[in-house]
Amino acid sequence: MTDISRLPGAAEQHWNWQLEGACRSVDSSIFFHPVNERGAAAKEREQHAKSVCARCPVRVQCRRYALATREPYGVWGGLTEEERRALFTDASAPAPRVA
Repeated sequence: MTDISRLPGAAEQHWNWQLEGACRSVDSSIFFHPVNERGAAAKEREQHAKSVCARCPVRVQCRRYALATREPYGVWGGLTEEERRALFTDASAPAPRVA
C-alpha cells in the first residue's frame, strides 16, 4: 500500500480517494489507448475500462478530478477522452437564443 504519511496535511484529503479505486487492481493499459488503436479494438478496450469504473466506489471523485483538471487522456470515472471533450464543448458553447 502507498505510504501517504509524507503528503502535506491539507492536500491529503484531495488524494485519498485514489487509494480506493477499482483501477488499482487491473492493468492500467486498459484505460489508455495505444498508438494507432482504432475501431472495434478501441471500443472493446474502452468498454472494459468502463466496466471497471462501473463497480468503482470512487467513480464520482475520479470523474470530478478528470473534469476539474481537464484530463486529456484515458478513461476516468467512466468517461472517455471524447466524452469529456464533448462535455467541455457543450458547456462552453453559447446558449441558443430564444426568440
